[in-house]
Amino acid sequence: MRAEYSAGREVPAQGSVFAYGAAAGLLADRLFGDPRRGHPVAAFGRAAGAVERVLWRDHRGWGALHAVVCAGGTAGAAALVARGVRSRTAASVALTAAVTWTVLGGTSLGREARAVGGALAAGDVEVARERLPHLCGRDPGALDEGQIARAVVESVAENTSDAVVGALVWGALAGVPGLVAFRAVNTLDAMVGHRSPRMLRFGWASARLDDVAGWPGARLTAVLAAVAGGAPARALDAVRGDAGRHPSPNAGPVEAAFAGALGVRLGGTLAYGGRVEHRPVLNGGGRPVEVADIERAVRLSRRVGVLALGVCVGGRLLAGHLLGRRGR
Repeated sequence: MRAEYSAGREVPAQGSVFAYGAAAGLLADRLFGDPRRGHPVAAFGRAAGAVERVLWRDHRGWGALHAVVCAGGTAGAAALVARGVRSRTAASVALTAAVTWTVLGGTSLGREARAVGGALAAGDVEVARERLPHLCGRDPGALDEGQIARAVVESVAENTSDAVVGALVWGALAGVPGLVAFRAVNTLDAMVGHRSPRMLRFGWASARLDDVAGWPGARLTAVLAAVAGGAPARALDAVRGDAGRHPSPNAGPVEAAFAGALGVRLGGTLAYGGRVEHRPVLNGGGRPVEVADIERAVRLSRRVGVLALGVCVGGRLLAGHLLGRRGR
């Protein structure tokens, strides 16, 4: 591994550190899924909840302070740890691998989706309704088999970006601090970024920050879903025609790309957090989602994750090479 020299210390090339560490972290996620006990993201959630109880006011400014304290403090701590091991190649790779494994959630996403799909395939809609909240915040009580299957496919699409691709993009851009910051922002959005009366103002900053952080990963996810889905023209047509009408700037392109790639129709009416929303139809020429499409969506998600790793590692290595040539 090529090394750089800084202040008399030998420092491993960070592109190579990310390449080895991210690949090992993705492999660990594929083999083991999320850590069973002591998950750092859960610990962050508890800490963020404690900060929320201290800072909560029905005001955007206090919500912004909450986001800065939680996400900024966590990213700063990660930067200090990464800097402390920066001169040691093995430690840097191990840290990157451990953090990548921690922040990725592709395998757990697939397991939950398949659990719902398995219940539907067995004809047990009630069990499927019980499992659905593990994937998304929709109200499952009034959903029939097809609506549950559609909700699962939409959740797999959106979380492929949030739980896999977005994290890899920020890891490529900013290393361990980028990985940690992205997961912190995404977690804060899930905790306080919804439009309940209590969080409408306080969670505004976290929701907007999540939109910004998720923007590059969502676009890359949409492109890779089109490439990996076997129907690139149809997927890109769905993105161009329908993504902009979705209320989420990041879920729109991803869900539209998955809809086109799978040949199904997503979107429509849903109940979320006690509210009924009428979302635009994505890939209106597609057929209704069937139970078998859940497995197809999971497989597409896994292919997108592998491609994202390749793109992010390649981009990081290329950027390091070009910056190295400029510095000569």
